[in-house]
Amino acid sequence: MEIVPFGLERWFDEYEHDAEVMLAESGIRSLDADRFDTDPGELGYVIPTDGDPEFRAEVGERYGRSAEEVCFTCGTQEANYLVFRSLLDSGDHAVVVTPTYQALSAVPESICEVSTVSLSAPDWELDLDAVAEAIRPETRLLVLNNPNNPTGKYHSRDVVEALYDLAEENDAYLLCDEVYRLLCEEPLPPVASMGEQGISTASLTKAYGLAGLRFGWIAGPEEVIEGAVGWKDYTTISPSIFGQHVARQALGEQEESILTANRELAREHHDMVTEWITEHDLSWHDPVGVNGFVSVPEGFDSGKDFCRAVVEDESVVLAPGEFFGFEGYFRLGFGLETEALTEGLDRVGRVIEDHE
Repeated sequence: MEIVPFGLERWFDEYEHDAEVMLAESGIRSLDADRFDTDPGELGYVIPTDGDPEFRAEVGERYGRSAEEVCFTCGTQEANYLVFRSLLDSGDHAVVVTPTYQALSAVPESICEVSTVSLSAPDWELDLDAVAEAIRPETRLLVLNNPNNPTGKYHSRDVVEALYDLAEENDAYLLCDEVYRLLCEEPLPPVASMGEQGISTASLTKAYGLAGLRFGWIAGPEEVIEGAVGWKDYTTISPSIFGQHVARQALGEQEESILTANRELAREHHDMVTEWITEHDLSWHDPVGVNGFVSVPEGFDSGKDFCRAVVEDESVVLAPGEFFGFEGYFRLGFGLETEALTEGLDRVGRVIEDHE
């Protein structure tokens, strides 16, 4: 198994630790631990290792699925990885909608042949006919991220249902990474609720502000979950007992207050960034979530050229569009604390103005 280097993570490793403002963060600002009961008792393994059955049943209800159709994981990254390992072999084929988070394409590419179908800039529309043309007899999996990272595009229910129908008609599965779904004011039904060929992955990282818990899950057909659990024995064995303990609270009595506050923050910051983009004569597709894919300002050759100038001149980290396949863009995250966002935008603005 060979896998390409994770470009964005290597970029962060180079710049993030010494920078003063992180405007490339892709989730909502982190919650303080003191709002939760943080004593889970004995710190052993979660037993069963795919998660507490009662809690899995509660999460499964959100998808119309049973406890046996849910597996708890160490974040969405592991959830997606386990689905790929469960479903794909060397003779299989997958279709991945891009641009997307690199792991959603790089991991399947390390296992089997992958065809990519690119969204069309600047509105990032998906050509369903192109997806249909990319499907082969050996296609096992279609892969979507909705809302999309990095563009913030939220594909409509009609589009997602059409993708599901394509998967079903071709005896394949539709995997949808839905980590940003609950930041939407009116979220679509999850893909795992659409039928037997639907698989949803999610976590408490992006919408809930609990990245440090490393707690996520897969919801989908029992045979997929069984395969994922088998692979999980060779990765993390079980999710964090601490993560599961706090997750019960975040998905229980605190959920409404957490999501209400986070949606409000995302909405306010979206409006701030929209005004900033207009002020600096830039453009983006109006995003859902807390990421925007912004056009590179004039005077810079590429996303990397611009982002390197910003971090070296003003100590602000942005994400170059090259890591998503589009060098004319950069990803800007606006889910951080308001003070940091304001400071970061001011600094990036100075770089743009200095090059006019």
